[in-house]
Amino acid sequence: MKKTMTVMAVVLLITGGHAFGQTFQWGIKAGGNLSTFTSSGNSQYSSFSMQAGWNAGVFTNFMLGDHFSITPELLYSTAGAKIKTTSTQNDVNISTNDNLKLAYVNVPLMAKYRFTGGFYLETGPEVNFNVSSSRWQNQRVKDLTNGAEFAWGLGLGYQSPSGFGIGARYNQGISRVDKVGDATWNDITLHNSGFMLDLFWTFFNNHK
Repeated sequence: MKKTMTVMAVVLLITGGHAFGQTFQWGIKAGGNLSTFTSSGNSQYSSFSMQAGWNAGVFTNFMLGDHFSITPELLYSTAGAKIKTTSTQNDVNISTNDNLKLAYVNVPLMAKYRFTGGFYLETGPEVNFNVSSSRWQNQRVKDLTNGAEFAWGLGLGYQSPSGFGIGARYNQGISRVDKVGDATWNDITLHNSGFMLDLFWTFFNNHK
């Protein structure tokens, strides 16, 4: 299923323009992330804070009139959080700090409204495939987390007539990051949450 969805996303990004004539744009984008977790459950993991990362990828804008567009993207993006863990030994609270680093291949599908002048708003769902290779507390992160997750994005940005632009987006995870029933997490429930700030460039049809 994962392979099928990934292949479909790549085909859409690369060949979709043939079906849409001159009403599409191809583009590249890259930028920085600030990610963390929202959580519920066990208080042992008492604090989650932002950690910095990055993202990069390609996208296609399919224009639907003068103001609306649908934008599928294919991105590589980091996620995770700085985690403060609290435990008690001999009636003494002991806190440790560690970074849980995740990596995903993201497939967002954004609906975009373009204002006259270049500014836009966007929102839409995304499917994220877990490709993490890091370790956390002597275990593989990928063994502790789900292979895919669903999220929703909301953003704004500006695209100049030349095709260069800047965009900011907030993404909130809908499905949980941690594997259900994994004893390592002590019944905690984690969801990804984070901000992206990107620079992008569309190759052609920038008069649209």
